[in-house]
Amino acid sequence: MCYVIRRLTTLDGVRIGLLVVGVGCVVTGLLPAAEAADNIRRIGPLLLFLAAVIILAELTKEANVFDVLASRVAIAGRGNYAALFLLCTAFASFITIFLNLDTTAVLLTPVMLALAPRARIAPLPLAMTTIWLANTASLLLPVSNLTNLLAMGRVGLSTREFAGRMWAPQAAAIAVTMVLLWIFYWRRGERGADRYDPPPQAPMGDPVLFTVAAGACVLFIAAILAGVQIGVAAAVAAVVVIAAFAWRDRSKLTWSLFPWQLLVFVTGLFLVVPTLSRYGLDDLMRAIVGGDGDGLGDYRAAAAGAGLSNIVNNLPAYYAGERVIPPANHDQLLSLLVGTNVGPVITPWASLATLLWFEWCRRREVKVPLVKFVLTGVCLAVAGIAATIGALLLTA
Repeated sequence: MCYVIRRLTTLDGVRIGLLVVGVGCVVTGLLPAAEAADNIRRIGPLLLFLAAVIILAELTKEANVFDVLASRVAIAGRGNYAALFLLCTAFASFITIFLNLDTTAVLLTPVMLALAPRARIAPLPLAMTTIWLANTASLLLPVSNLTNLLAMGRVGLSTREFAGRMWAPQAAAIAVTMVLLWIFYWRRGERGADRYDPPPQAPMGDPVLFTVAAGACVLFIAAILAGVQIGVAAAVAAVVVIAAFAWRDRSKLTWSLFPWQLLVFVTGLFLVVPTLSRYGLDDLMRAIVGGDGDGLGDYRAAAAGAGLSNIVNNLPAYYAGERVIPPANHDQLLSLLVGTNVGPVITPWASLATLLWFEWCRRREVKVPLVKFVLTGVCLAVAGIAATIGALLLTA
């Protein structure tokens, strides 16, 4: 027990403390037990998806799939920074869209940072590409972000319908992100070199595990696009990869694969935020967001979601805003979603993905200038939300 406690990080303590506070709210009656049960039932399928997709992504990384893809991306650039930029933004966007933003932040970030010294590339442009696109490229599919799963259920859209509604906003968000990434981090004056050295191809490792893990990811993507329930699709893909590792490399199947920290965090949020909403948060959000379903109301919802995300975190910000938006105002709800997905790029705690990204940068000794991170994040949040909401309204 003492060993387990010593292994807990400060962030783990915050997550556990949040759950304890949430349970305390139910026990004391601050949050009625019936409402708490409804909230837990609502997030049950989301927790299944979250656990399965993280395990799938972790084992896919262990099978060297991400390392091989990242090295091939760098090789394909042939030393040209403009080509590398386009390939890296496409790679990060693809991983975020189809495997969740936390996968980009947690698993792709260390891969890209490990690639930097091998190719003699400045690490900060690669790092900023992963974290900005982890947030701004998370609008297209329900699997891309936990907030999308909540919004899809609220507006009653299928996976295909959701993608059909959000493709234009997603394209706008990625386009703005790419422009600002190049200006602030990738241009010659920022990256410090004219060309880079293409690295050697990363080894595949066990070809069976590589093939099974890559195939499971393709199976997962195909299943969700075909309309299979995303929790089921993720669970089946994860089981396939787990079975392959049980056969070929059982040592990788440890309890650390299970993302209990995220499950504890999400469960605690869905107990604490509803409690706060009963005692004043709803009134505050209603005053900020308003109930108008016109264009101004959409921008207000997006701004409120982005602002609250950078103060507390994007998941409680979305949930708090969702509670006060009339169910019929679908565009306003999707605008709130834009604010909580594109906007959390200013403070280090604005999204869980950003918190995890900062931890990886610290471990790899990559210096992130905080003032520049905040100021460039403000530019991205303002320009990105303006363009994305514009695209949402134009395609309504």
